[in-house]
Amino acid sequence: MPSLFDPIQIGDLALANRIVMAPLTRSRSKGLLPGELAVEYYRQRASAGLIISEGTQVAPEGQGYLDTPGIHTPAQIAAWRKVTDAVHAAGGKIAAQLWHVGRISHVVFQPEGRAPVSSTARPAHGKTFTAEGFVPISAPRALGADEVPAIIAAFVHGARCAMEAGFDAVEVHGANGYLLDQFMRDSINDRQDAYGGSIANRARLTVEVMTAIVQAIGAGRTGLRLSPVTPVNDAGQDSDPQALFNHVAEQLAPLKLAFLHIIEGQTGGARDIAAFDYRAMRERFGGPWMVNNGYNREMALKAVAEGQADLVSFGRDFISNPDLVRRLRLNAPLQPLDRATLYGGDAHGYTDYPSLAA
Repeated sequence: MPSLFDPIQIGDLALANRIVMAPLTRSRSKGLLPGELAVEYYRQRASAGLIISEGTQVAPEGQGYLDTPGIHTPAQIAAWRKVTDAVHAAGGKIAAQLWHVGRISHVVFQPEGRAPVSSTARPAHGKTFTAEGFVPISAPRALGADEVPAIIAAFVHGARCAMEAGFDAVEVHGANGYLLDQFMRDSINDRQDAYGGSIANRARLTVEVMTAIVQAIGAGRTGLRLSPVTPVNDAGQDSDPQALFNHVAEQLAPLKLAFLHIIEGQTGGARDIAAFDYRAMRERFGGPWMVNNGYNREMALKAVAEGQADLVSFGRDFISNPDLVRRLRLNAPLQPLDRATLYGGDAHGYTDYPSLAA
């Protein structure tokens, strides 16, 4: 049986192991550009089979938090190129997470102070991180059907920019109550057009985005992250999440994506928050299957050895353990996370976590 530490080929990517660094927003990109600290941060973690970058906006309207990087301008491409070069020099692989937050935003981040866009005009209850600290999310406006092609084009542009910046792949963010999730769930989507109502209609935008990106950069460099039952960002449960996400998996299967990245349960919380048959969804997808949320060493080893997953992604453990792969291999103790330094700040709690002595 395969091991967590064995190489694996997913799409066009030959990975040294099956341990993935999950995307982690750190709000340290001044001017929406990853800086020299980011270069070091990602370089330190290049022993992961694959690094998935923090969420990167595909358009100005896609931003929802302070100091998060973009991947849609020449300056952003140049800044990310320094990161990807450093990861590659250290022997690693890195994917860009393509992000549009939809309604999980604030007018201070939106061009000309406009309302954020979504599948709905109903606001999310929650807060976002701004220069003033955590503040309530702004009310959105519902996208017109005639505006949807521009959303798809923005994701495609972000994917092409990621390739120009030297990323090995992209992961589209379709999880955690952000824009694509806002279209998929009937707890949020109240549309009456071709992008609302039935499961097929609500899944349409996600499938169209993925199809367009595959056509632009190739299926072997394209993945997607989904979170079927997480309630984060005021994402209420869909009336039938199993039917919804089984359908999404079936629609994605013919695309032959490099991977599908699934958050099991509540993002960063309880894995058993709602009933869901991930195996049934996986069978419909049929491609490389990456799992996430609360996995420790024992769980990850078991998941891969028993064929429950092809890869396991770790988030918080990678923040405080840049050499997480080595620690997992040696069954060495993990360093605790300093939550006070998660968002914003400098090198402290970012690039100063030590690795094991040689």
